[in-house]
Amino acid sequence: MCSVCSLVCKGRKIILIKMQSDTLKRFDRLVSILIQLQSKKIVKAQEIAERFQVSHRTIYRDIKTLENAGVPVFGEAGSGYSLVDGYRLPPVMFSKEEAASFLAADKLMQNFSDKGLGKHFESAVLKIRSVLRGSEKDWLANLETYISVHHRIAQSNTAVPNAMELLMESLATQRQIVLQYQAIKDDVAQERRIEPVGIFHENQYWYLLAYCHLRQDYRQFRLDRMHQIKPSDLPYTQKHPLTVAEYINQKQAPRNIKVRILIDRIIANYLQYDKHHYGFVSEQEKGTKKEMTFMIADNDGGFVRWIVMYADYAEIIEPIELKEKIKSILIKGLEQLEK
Repeated sequence: MCSVCSLVCKGRKIILIKMQSDTLKRFDRLVSILIQLQSKKIVKAQEIAERFQVSHRTIYRDIKTLENAGVPVFGEAGSGYSLVDGYRLPPVMFSKEEAASFLAADKLMQNFSDKGLGKHFESAVLKIRSVLRGSEKDWLANLETYISVHHRIAQSNTAVPNAMELLMESLATQRQIVLQYQAIKDDVAQERRIEPVGIFHENQYWYLLAYCHLRQDYRQFRLDRMHQIKPSDLPYTQKHPLTVAEYINQKQAPRNIKVRILIDRIIANYLQYDKHHYGFVSEQEKGTKKEMTFMIADNDGGFVRWIVMYADYAEIIEPIELKEKIKSILIKGLEQLEK
């Protein structure tokens, strides 16, 4: 075959591959448009175009294709597109109460996961909405305006917005990944080759438990400190004996110091939000106060500083050493203020 003919054949193959790719993309878009049409009574062309980042003309052609395929789509000028009420493809039906639970979960996912995972869950909720009847869609749409979730700590990693998706893929395929990770004590990110074991949420942050080849041991990595995640074709080299739950249980330091405090009853109500994190055991009424018992670990500086916040309302019953630690912190604080 001459060089000219060879180039022509290669060109045809490239064009054919591109056509096949474009066809698949359009098919996926048509299916997604159909699901979106089932999610509301009326969907505007602009909403669909913005979702898929295509022109209005492309959406008009896609709607026409659905009509020609027998999908009962009808449109109104200036309003949008609708499906004949009762038309739906998915055989699974959800009650409005079940759909409402997914709606609440969607709000949580948008605030307590990264953008990649949140987007996938949003797509799943859209599919659930698509199988509801018209009256149930209205009920859910009205309910949505009354549910809001605000979280002060950003869960999304701006450097790697799909971090959880990449880590889950690694866990599912048992393939190593390479991180650019900046620990809290480091000025710059370091490269780590790791084998993920599991993901967990603790103290308002998402963490990854993984075997680190640099440290030759298990480490936990906070997702918002990951600067880059590179998937690898390298399989795991370790037979990881620990699950995430087992790791969390093992890493807890023994709580062998008993602490009793006497605190104003009203102020004690504010401790309800965090007390279990600091080893709360029990409490009992003592007139206008409450006696609270905790079990803490040796050198638990976190507990000491937590109690310092309420030092003007709390009396330390035991141990005496705890009083001394609190005094030391307060004295040092006063010295800092006087500088």
